[in-house]
Amino acid sequence: MKQQSTQLGTEKIPRLMLRFSVPAFIGMFVMALYNIADTFYIARGVGTTAVAALSISFPLQLIMTAFAAAIGIGGSSIISRRLGQGKLKEANEVFGHVVWLVGLMSVLMVITALTFLDPILTAFGATADVLPFAREYMSIILYGSLFQAFMMSSNNIVRSEGNAKIAMLTMIISAGLNIVLDPIFIFVLDMGIGGAAIATVISQAVGAVWIFLYFWTGKSSLTFRWIGFFPKPKVVKEIIAIGSATFVRQVAGSFMFIAVNWMLVIHGGETSVAIYGIINRIMMFAIMPMFGIVQGMQPIIGYNFGAKLYHRVSDTLKLGIMISTGIAVFVWGATMLFPTAMMSVFSTDSTVIEDGGEAIRWIFLVTPIIGFQMVTGGLYQALGKAKISFILSMARQLIFLIPLVLILPGFYGVMGVWIAFPIADILAFLLSLFFVWRDRQKLFQKTPSQARLRQAKVNG
Repeated sequence: MKQQSTQLGTEKIPRLMLRFSVPAFIGMFVMALYNIADTFYIARGVGTTAVAALSISFPLQLIMTAFAAAIGIGGSSIISRRLGQGKLKEANEVFGHVVWLVGLMSVLMVITALTFLDPILTAFGATADVLPFAREYMSIILYGSLFQAFMMSSNNIVRSEGNAKIAMLTMIISAGLNIVLDPIFIFVLDMGIGGAAIATVISQAVGAVWIFLYFWTGKSSLTFRWIGFFPKPKVVKEIIAIGSATFVRQVAGSFMFIAVNWMLVIHGGETSVAIYGIINRIMMFAIMPMFGIVQGMQPIIGYNFGAKLYHRVSDTLKLGIMISTGIAVFVWGATMLFPTAMMSVFSTDSTVIEDGGEAIRWIFLVTPIIGFQMVTGGLYQALGKAKISFILSMARQLIFLIPLVLILPGFYGVMGVWIAFPIADILAFLLSLFFVWRDRQKLFQKTPSQARLRQAKVNG
């Protein structure tokens, strides 16, 4: 087993969090920056209707990546615990199943989406003006989904074995290349929204090749091994059980987008859809650092839980909550102080800027509590607690936000859509708090003193 894996159980937690979260933070930051740049270039180079098309297309992209994310995170949770138990052969077996499942599901999803693309986009809220842009964009993006799926799932595996730097470089290479290629295809080659899609596919392909070479050249504790045409049902079941929380969260996010887009089309029109498309990119940029913290702590928690070093699980959890909450407070301050300035980066339309500024303040109203909620979801997933992780993943978007988005606009119009977000965040936070409080004795164990550790060794 590589040293990068065994250090998960021996290094000091703050140093591990720094080593794991900073690369994850940087990688996620670059990915978020790509989303911001993509929207900026399309808004400036194509127009507001094209931005609305991005917003309409986003749910389909979420569904496409939901399978890869679920399989990758489910597999990485198992792999980190197997490595913690010293079971390298079993970890390799799980890795083989991850690759097999991602390949099969990606091909099936791409074929289905291309076959029914227009009906899907129309069902997601595309109007007659928006549909041509959304069709042009997604008909190209779907081909890159195969690369995206492999890259996303494999990157989670890389983190699970303790190599956060490689995971960071994967995201930087892919997203950084996309940021460079976007203006070339959109402005220089004058290819519009289709050019943005081509730039994305090329970047995803390069990222997929990079991560493939990492495993192929023996730099990983894991290796590619053919598992046969039929995977083991027991392994598949365990991967899906843990990854289902991620799948539900992303699919729920897709349904949430559809509900929001439809309510905005009905009560505000295409301009409101474009506003939400911009705010969503800002939101992703804002919460990506917190995702970086969660991704950084998950392999530490998974490994130490597998090694029965429960006090290290507790120390990691407390540090994760503290850092993510600090980031959330900073994000809240920025969005409350400079909402219109953020909107003006993407649009010169005064209506988009003013209405969008008000919407940002509502959507980010209770951001300081989001960090705790995100860390809690990542915690139960890393521990392999599939049921709790599943519930927490459904809570914000599926259980709380979608009903609120469908009900409140009937009373408050477009404003009802915006105020649904903070209400859902509060309810999801309270649910997360309930589970953590219930399990507090297991989750918050004191770090044993050196004297107690020496005595334990003597007694052992």
